[in-house]
Parts: sequence; C-alpha cells; structure tokens
Amino acid sequence: MPSIDETWRKSSRSGQNGACVEVRQIDGTIQVRDSKDRSGPVLSFSAQTWESFVQAIHTGQFDR
Repeated sequence: MPSIDETWRKSSRSGQNGACVEVRQIDGTIQVRDSKDRSGPVLSFSAQTWESFVQAIHTGQFDR
C-alpha cells in the first residue's frame, strides 16, 4: 500500500467533477472524507481494516 500521511490525498484517477473521497493517515488510523464536504463527517478505520478493504477492491469483491 502506498504511503499515506497526515495530508489529505485524493486519487490521481479522480475526475474534475468533485465526486471523490480523500484519505489520510493520522494517529495510527486511516481517515476518509468526501472531497466536496471537507468540513463534514470523517470515517476512521484501523490500518488493518483499510488494507483489507483495499485488497478486496483489487481482487474484485465489489464488482457489479
């Protein structure tokens, strides 16, 4: 998994329409927020839970 730090990051594959999420690592957790509502809610996950989620995406577990 690429390194994430306290700076909010957006995928380089996200379009210009603003429909994306941002992610950062802080205090040992991975945090995710809606890039259109930066003052809105933030979801927090353990690093292990986030890695499992990313791995599931890569293996196609969420394909339609």
